[in-house]
Amino acid sequence: MPRPYVLLSAAISLDGYLDDASENRLVLSNAEDFDRVDQVRSTVDAILVGANTIRTDNPRLLVRDEKRRQARIDRGLPPDPVKVTLTGSGNLDEDSAFFTTGDSEKLVYAPDTTRIPERIHAVASVVEASGLETVLADLAGRGIRRLMVEGGGRIHTRFLTAGQVDELHLVLAPFFVGDPAAPRVVGPGRFPQNPRNPMLLAGTRQMGDVVLLRYLTGQAATDFARLKEAVELAENAPPSSTFRVGAIITDAENEVLATGYSGETDPHDHAEEAALAKLAPGDPRLAGATIYSSLEPCSTRASRHLSCTGHILRAGIPRVVFAWREPAVFVDCEGAELLRAAGREVIELPELTHLVRRANAHLPGVVTGGPTG
Repeated sequence: MPRPYVLLSAAISLDGYLDDASENRLVLSNAEDFDRVDQVRSTVDAILVGANTIRTDNPRLLVRDEKRRQARIDRGLPPDPVKVTLTGSGNLDEDSAFFTTGDSEKLVYAPDTTRIPERIHAVASVVEASGLETVLADLAGRGIRRLMVEGGGRIHTRFLTAGQVDELHLVLAPFFVGDPAAPRVVGPGRFPQNPRNPMLLAGTRQMGDVVLLRYLTGQAATDFARLKEAVELAENAPPSSTFRVGAIITDAENEVLATGYSGETDPHDHAEEAALAKLAPGDPRLAGATIYSSLEPCSTRASRHLSCTGHILRAGIPRVVFAWREPAVFVDCEGAELLRAAGREVIELPELTHLVRRANAHLPGVVTGGPTG
């Protein structure tokens, strides 16, 4: 069943608490991290919190930075993500910031919509949903591709135990709470992320006295690892006046079918083209394949008549994962848009962009640097 990419975000004490038990909210982060969260919010289509978080924290769930808001508008998006909450009791206040701030759509999911007061129906779209998979499928049907989950602990537990989290951002504060009455980041449960099936640590970032741990799980972890291999393949590409790119094609079981890199057999070879050339046309394994490319597949090219986007569509590959949107060094690339329009699943992992830039530092206008947080 289709669902959005789910990113779960939380700031916690070293002993795993979201707050203490006092009346005042415990600050677990700092200004630099608040800005990072704002940046992440600006990249998602929707933000979800539990009804209890709305009652206790009264969050606004808005993008605060005006430049980020304008960037969303420039992309044809509302300035703020859609707001989403889950409730069983229907105990929600229409005057809370969740409903009164921002112009984005508000969605309330409940197993029994008759328990939702009419005053909430007046300020939000109320949807009947009996389980988490139903909620996520409905969000996907509404065009939500990336969902950010911001709490609280019961919601975290529900998503994680259901195996419905792709990416986890944990910010650790440098102290302990130690109060059994305080809320924890997760409660008891059977988690698919366990010692036999650990998550992949994809990055860390120090921000003053707090640290961000970024974990990936499931398909997201597989995609990150394979794409990093494709990025490393680009280092085999000979010096060139064009992009140095690496590509890997895997089957539905994540077995490598073929690899390629720019200029592998001919100076005009593109990485995706070189990899596909090693497979027979109509290979049945391509129907369930994923192609990993360090750079967005080209949509136009001067050296040959068929672009890499065209090769991927002709081969029937359903999934494309890449790191860096092709900059307008030579042409304006529309590979991602064309692939999505053709019904292909397109995943972007910009956190690996700095490695792709490094491999292409020879090109004019390419700025190298460390990973973004």
